[in-house]
Formats: sequence, structure tokens, C-alpha cells
Amino acid sequence: MTDVLLRVGHVAAVLAVVLVAAYLGRVAARAARQPEVIGEILAGILVVPAVLAVGGAPTLAAVLPTDVVSPLKVIGQVGLVLFLVGVAHDLRHGGSGLGARAVGWVTAGSFLPALLTGLVMAAWVVWVADPELRGDAPAPALVLMIAVALSVTAVPVLARVLEDRGMVDSPAGKLAMAAAVVTDSAAWVLLVVAVGISGGLVVSLVLVALGVTVTVVGRILLRGRVPMSAAERFPRVAGAAVAGLALLVAFQFEHWGLTAVFGAFVVGLAIPGGAWARAVRPVMAFGRLLVPVFFVVAGMGVANAPRGSVPWTAIAVAIALAVVGKVGGGYLGGRLAGQDRRTAVTVGVLVNTRGLTEIVVLQAGYSAGLLSVQLFLALVVMALATTGMTGPLLSLIERAGAPKPVPVPELPGSRS
Repeated sequence: MTDVLLRVGHVAAVLAVVLVAAYLGRVAARAARQPEVIGEILAGILVVPAVLAVGGAPTLAAVLPTDVVSPLKVIGQVGLVLFLVGVAHDLRHGGSGLGARAVGWVTAGSFLPALLTGLVMAAWVVWVADPELRGDAPAPALVLMIAVALSVTAVPVLARVLEDRGMVDSPAGKLAMAAAVVTDSAAWVLLVVAVGISGGLVVSLVLVALGVTVTVVGRILLRGRVPMSAAERFPRVAGAAVAGLALLVAFQFEHWGLTAVFGAFVVGLAIPGGAWARAVRPVMAFGRLLVPVFFVVAGMGVANAPRGSVPWTAIAVAIALAVVGKVGGGYLGGRLAGQDRRTAVTVGVLVNTRGLTEIVVLQAGYSAGLLSVQLFLALVVMALATTGMTGPLLSLIERAGAPKPVPVPELPGSRS
């Protein structure tokens, strides 16, 4: 009994430290005028390397022994699943209020060129890069995984950026958000296919079909008068039911060979709006609170990378191709949609925001064995860099488009 209490206390202490580090990361990000998630991701990922730098491997083993890491992994997964239920729900109910033609061009521009640059990077990894960077994943799965990684836009982070900068109702903001919703939905499907290629594509496709069925049936049932009335009268009970169902479905799909992310999206897409949306919000907020634990677990994988083998070339290639695919593609889509140059380039900068969604995608690929530690690290740095450049680039666009002050002509005799 004493050992159990000590273990629980140890896990609680580590959890408290992680949450405090995440809070400090958010404060630092705000001070640097960056999205809060940047500071949170860095704080979570750097916890383990920081412990290693200060005390070495013995200290890390004492602070994070196996019997503490295992519960942390579960807590991180729980937080991720609950958070993604809200993300999927927001994806399902998002809307731009713009014409379908404009949204279609911007979506195509922000997704297809990014997929193409992802294929270019995948070709470089498979045929040119060091075998240690490539890893042991099957080539088709690896190629699709990298393509997905470069095509993602982080809807939650993008929403925060738009809100912080007062761009929610702007044409660029609406177009970027609508494109991100469609792009991320497609990216999650491709992620499932990539994982399925490495673990049995036929089984994965059957499970995807099952997930679609669960989504449709669940949506029909939950939209009934009795469930809607119950959700409106008892929102806390409805929220607890959503959380329990999401965890059950997510971990069951993971047990069957797919990622838990897919199960979370199945439940999130099945939940209708109205009273059910009010039940989802606290579930998403609670999951968001625990997501930094997920970053700590990811940081352990980064910390285990071989010393002296930081993949600088891969990092540079990933960042360059990611920017070309998203900023260039978003700009092209905006122009084809009939937007002026400034709006189009703003759309490109906005859809280049990857953040949390990208980290989740990368962790899923890493856990499935599709990404080596070095490639995972390179793509994580790419995600942070592309998200971090969003704010400065938007400020630059605003300054470039600001009207220049008109000089006031001097009146005759005004000089003395």
C-alpha cells in the first residue's frame, strides 16, 4: 500500500511540474508575441532534455522511472483524445460564410502544393538522405506520412491567432480557416491510410468504414429530441458521457491497430451542435489542460536521439519545403479565388501555421514506427518554426500595407 501511495504521489508531483512548466511556457510565448501553444510545446518537449543536462541519465531515471512514465503516457493520451474530440467537433461545425468557389481554390492551393512538396521531401529522404534518417518504415507508408506532415494546418492554433489579431471576420481569416478545416479533415484520413499501410491496409480500411458508420449512426441518434433535451438539462452528465465514450472508442481503435486519434475524431464528428456543443467545451478544455503531458512523452523520444546527430540538413529541407508548399500554395489559391495580393499572401501565411495538430500527427507516425527519431525531430522543429513565423510575417504584411502618412504642405510665410 505504501509503494502505491508513493507512486501516486510521484506521478502527481511530475504532473504538477509539467503543468507549471506549460503555464510558464504560455507566459513566455505571450511575452514574445507568439501563439501560446509554441511556449507550451517547447516547455513540454524540453523538460526531459533539461533534466538530462542538469543531472544526467541517473537523475532522469530517478525523476522519470518506468513506473511513472507509463501512467504519464496514459494521462497524455487521455488529454489528447479529449482535446481532439473538441477539435473534430469544431471542424464539423466550422464555416466561412464565403462562396464555395473561393473556398475551393484556397483549399486546393493550401493542400495540393503542400502534398507535392511533402512528396519531394519524401523522395529526398528515401533516395538521398542518410539511412539513419530514413528508418525502417515501408517506403509507401513513409512517403505518405511525410506528405501528410507537410500538408497539415493547425485549426486550433489558427483560430487563436485569428482571435488574438482580430482577423476572425476578415476575408483572409475566413478563407484560411475554411481551407484549414477541409485540409485537416483530409490529412487525418491520409494519416490513417499511412498507418494502415504499415499494419495491414485492408484491415485499416475496414476500420475506417466502421468509424464512418459509427459517426453517421451516432449523429442520427444524438440529434433525437430526447438526447438533445437530456444534454440541455444535464450538460455535465452529457460532457462526462462524451468523455467516456471518446476514451472507449479511441483506445478500442488503437487496440485494433489504428491510432487513438482516429477514434477521437469519430466521436467528435458524431456529436451534433446545439446543447451537445456546450457539453463538449469542458471536455475539450480538460483535455487541453493535460496535453502538455503528451509533449513530455514526445520529448523523451527526442531526448533519446543519438548525441551529435542533429539532422540540420533535414531540418532546413523540411522548413524550406513546408514554407514553399503552404505560403506559396495559399497565395496561389487566394489569387485564383479572386483575392488581391495582400489578402492572398496573408492566407498563405495563415495556413502555414501547424502547431499542435502537426505535433499530434508526428507523434502518431512516430508511435507507429513510420518516422525515425531524427526525422521526427526534424519535422517537430519544422512545425515550431513555421508556426513561430506566423506572427512576425503577419505584422510585416500589416506594416507593408499600412497607408503612408501624407506630408502636410507648408503655408506661405509659415517659416520664421
